[in-house]
Amino acid sequence: MDSDADGTRPAGSPAAGVVHALSERHETLATVESLTGGLLAASIVEIAGVSGIFRGGLVTYATDLKSRLAGVPEDLLADRGPVDPDVAVALAEGGRRRCGADWGLATTGVAGPEPQDGKPVGLVYIGVAGPSGAHVRQLDLAGGRDHIRSVTVIEALRLLAERIYETDAAETDGGRAGAGRR
Repeated sequence: MDSDADGTRPAGSPAAGVVHALSERHETLATVESLTGGLLAASIVEIAGVSGIFRGGLVTYATDLKSRLAGVPEDLLADRGPVDPDVAVALAEGGRRRCGADWGLATTGVAGPEPQDGKPVGLVYIGVAGPSGAHVRQLDLAGGRDHIRSVTVIEALRLLAERIYETDAAETDGGRAGAGRR
């Protein structure tokens, strides 16, 4: 696969980049989606060779399914609602655990057209959980429903790519290149 100018990241779509990176690491991925409703998983499975890294995904659009399927604590959902940074992390960790994957990637937010539970349209949280821990990113997006969902998919893949490359850098800097890989 081609690389970008500095030779470190595969060229092409964000999905192709993460599929390639995870394949090289012999690691797997699972998704848990709320506002993207399967769009993230669909973007990933478009890439040839994905079957070696993609374990599967959950679409937990209804709040109760976030708990029942992804294992998000019911009290967290009751206290804060489904659009929350800690919920995004819990979704990612739950997807990783429930699907038996090395990495979990999750989306939750408000795509519109109306605010939800006092949260504005365009407020999005992306959670990623992996071998080096969990992280969350907040997005404050403008635009219509389709735009918010599409940008969320791109940003979720970018966040995952960043975490993969940061994990690689930490392993190399720590003198443990290859540590933690299967």
